[in-house]
Amino acid sequence: MLLFQNCAEFVFAFMGASMIGAVTTTANPFYTPAEIFKQFNASKSKLIITQSQYVDKLRDAGDNFPKLGEEFSVITIDDPPENCLHFSVLSEANESEIPTVSIDPDDPVALPFSSGTTGLPKGVILTHKSLITSVAQQVDGENPNLHLKGEDVVLCVLPLFHIYSLNSVLLCSLRAGAGVLLMHKFEIGALLELIQRHRVSVAAVVPPLVLALAKNPMVVTFDLSSIRMVLSGAAPLGKELEEALRTRVPQAIFGQVCMYRNAPPPFLTFSTLFHANVVNFVSTQKLQNCLVLQSTMSKNVYCAPTIN
Repeated sequence: MLLFQNCAEFVFAFMGASMIGAVTTTANPFYTPAEIFKQFNASKSKLIITQSQYVDKLRDAGDNFPKLGEEFSVITIDDPPENCLHFSVLSEANESEIPTVSIDPDDPVALPFSSGTTGLPKGVILTHKSLITSVAQQVDGENPNLHLKGEDVVLCVLPLFHIYSLNSVLLCSLRAGAGVLLMHKFEIGALLELIQRHRVSVAAVVPPLVLALAKNPMVVTFDLSSIRMVLSGAAPLGKELEEALRTRVPQAIFGQVCMYRNAPPPFLTFSTLFHANVVNFVSTQKLQNCLVLQSTMSKNVYCAPTIN
């Protein structure tokens, strides 16, 4: 289970798990302990990767919940509390010791939870072939649904524990070889500064974020001319709100993203499709309020506010 906000470690953990045949379920770190463990039990998770600030939810949940250190393990991406491990046990592990695995396209790779239109969240099994086909339909071929380019920088401020951000933003960008600007959380001033600094060309948004960009007076003080495409999803975007944003980015093409949960068969497994783009990270550079990682295979850039 991945239980934290957007950061580079989220990407590394998800991709790494897929390559060894593990299944990942993603959860909102702002869930209550009961909500976390409902998903934990339903998904039959064995390991939780999170941040130290959320460990108390896992440790003090009560007698009716699994016990940390006894029934499951916890890894934190920052300083680990008692009975927890640091993310370095994964990132610095010896790759030669990883057992050889055989992954079938019909094997599950992800288990996101969604309430659909009504009711409590329910797990949705995504296989390697369904997730790969979804990505391929969006960015591959001569006439893809999303016309992402290798020189694009794609904004990823939407939470990666949501399938829209994980699938249509992160995975599609990696497949296209585009850069990904990861933001830990939404803050309008930081968002505008990063768009201007890193020349974001594709902005993946939801209606509340569109409202902020369309109405906040700070927007006119920043250069957003690099944005060539705005993708809105998760909920319908009204025409009035769309037109209001268009006055701020008149050069951009607007599109609605409709997420679906399954797809027809593909020809690759998940780990094969992305292997070339994400495993060979060689340099890291800290900028003010950002962490930037540069891939050797493409211009993939991950930027996230540093975690103190």
